[in-house]
Amino acid sequence: MEEVDNIIIHTLREIGCGLDDDVQSLKHFSTENIVEATVKCLRVIGDGVNISPALPPGMSARYRVGTQLATSCQELGFRGDIGYQTFLYSNEADIRRVLMFLIEKMPKEAAEVASEPMGKSAMLKRSIAAELDRQMKSAWTPSYCKQDGLCWRGTKPRQWHREGLIGVRRFHSCPVRTPEGVGDITKKIPKDLKRYYDKHLQPLTSQPPQSSQVVPSVVEANDLSVTAQQEWEAEWNQQGLPSRLSEEDYKARKRQRLEKRISDQLRQAIQQETSKATAGRDLLQVLSSFTDRGAGKGVTKGSRFTHTEKLQFAQDEETAAQMMGEGPRVDTEEEMQRKREEEVEQLRGQLEEVTGQLQSLDVEMKKFTAGIQQMEEKVNTEVRGRSDKEEAYKVKKRTLDLLPDAENNITKLQGVVDGSSQRLVNLAQQWEKHRVPLIQQYRELKELNANRESQSEKKLEEIKSLREKMKEVADEARGKDDVYKQLASEYERMTKDVNRGAYTKRIMEIVGNIKKQKEEIDKILIDTRDVQKEINQLTGKLDRTFAVTDELIFRDAKKDEAVRKAYKSLAALHENCEQLIKTVEETGGIMREIRDLEDQIETEGAKKTTQNLDRIMGDFKQMKQENSGIVAKLKGK
Repeated sequence: MEEVDNIIIHTLREIGCGLDDDVQSLKHFSTENIVEATVKCLRVIGDGVNISPALPPGMSARYRVGTQLATSCQELGFRGDIGYQTFLYSNEADIRRVLMFLIEKMPKEAAEVASEPMGKSAMLKRSIAAELDRQMKSAWTPSYCKQDGLCWRGTKPRQWHREGLIGVRRFHSCPVRTPEGVGDITKKIPKDLKRYYDKHLQPLTSQPPQSSQVVPSVVEANDLSVTAQQEWEAEWNQQGLPSRLSEEDYKARKRQRLEKRISDQLRQAIQQETSKATAGRDLLQVLSSFTDRGAGKGVTKGSRFTHTEKLQFAQDEETAAQMMGEGPRVDTEEEMQRKREEEVEQLRGQLEEVTGQLQSLDVEMKKFTAGIQQMEEKVNTEVRGRSDKEEAYKVKKRTLDLLPDAENNITKLQGVVDGSSQRLVNLAQQWEKHRVPLIQQYRELKELNANRESQSEKKLEEIKSLREKMKEVADEARGKDDVYKQLASEYERMTKDVNRGAYTKRIMEIVGNIKKQKEEIDKILIDTRDVQKEINQLTGKLDRTFAVTDELIFRDAKKDEAVRKAYKSLAALHENCEQLIKTVEETGGIMREIRDLEDQIETEGAKKTTQNLDRIMGDFKQMKQENSGIVAKLKGK
């Protein structure tokens, strides 16, 4: 805070405050200095405060001055607790806050504003401010005095326009192209693309066909980019993170899926077109086979198609004969059209007949196929029944063969059964030997799998928390960029004749100290995270060990008394350990509360409560004396 105090003291001396050379911090400020500095700052701001910077001797007048100063600061927009006690019974932190607020409210000189660089953004801000100022200063017009409900402005009739509608346009946008990847230094841009950006890509304001479409186009492009980024973040959080793939691998797999889906759809479309083409060829083959079969029968009954063909040939022969006998005859257009329609009708009838024959053949084929399937099922059932009957016959035959010597056969069967049971017992013992290590291995693998799953879930949670922190840091960085731009603009408007090298050096030292403190804090946080991880690992290991031990001891506690006592001791030990852990945690909480209370004690000590109380009592006694003196004067009169 020493650098801040030095800046405040330097500013107060520049505006004419009579501070001694010994004053190097706000701790050395007296009540007179505080009142003088506040009054001088309010006069520079131009608040119209008519207060003397010298503090009056009377206590009532002092209270009045403190109240007026507090009211003036509140009217300027000071947010915080402020009153006469802020100036009369000063607190270092409150006075620093009030003086910093007043210094920030001080106006800049007109020369500084005139000499600042005039860029496009500055001109735009100035024009917006001028337009708002003009509209705020214009007289309010009632609704019944406006023409068509709106006020008309302008010096000439051609310049008249409706108030508030001069800049209204329809929202019409067009696609715009901006350079991509230029801000990222780590990525290399191809030379051809860079040459295109430098020589051929038009500026953003020249791409739309009309100047009124520039702002809508930029707004739409920005909305599209923001929407795409939000959709990608939502998809990555819902599907990408659970897949445990990197962003590049996830995008590659998604691209492969889309390409496969497109190729499958194209393949299906090609197969459908091919099947249609083959169906047309099959129909032509069927028609040709029917026509060939009808022609090969010779003088048989024939089909309707062959009769029509013969009739057509006969008509052609008659026509040729008429042409030979009667001379050339030309058909009219109507007759030719009628002949074509008759031929089409004949061909259509033939096609319907062939289609009906194909449908009947298809139905018969289906019937034959169903009959074949039924016969195959019957054959299969008969074969299965025959095999069952053969097995039953063999069993009965063996039984009948064993009946003559029944006693000897029964003893033999009993021996076979005993041998089988003994063999089963041996196999069970061997399986038990193999089963114990397998069960142990299964439990170990199950425990490892559970640990891996818990670790993966923890990593996913850490990744989600890191992404949230990244968003928060990005928002904070944007806010800091805005603050930086504002401070940079204010710095450009400030006078450059003041030597601020010392302040810059001090600020850099403050920044260095802050960086060192941040590094130390980061180290402490890393150590805390490591300790927390170790505590979590040890706690999980302790719980798993207790669970396994509990299971093993509880299994044998039903049979052995010593094991039962050990189980009780284990439960008591676990309970005592939990109590110890709770005691340690409560001790840590109590230590933190002690530190907080110590910090509160220090802050209360810095407020000088006892000293202010003594001063208040002294002022109260002085006010009583003044009141008694006034009362005595009134009685004497």
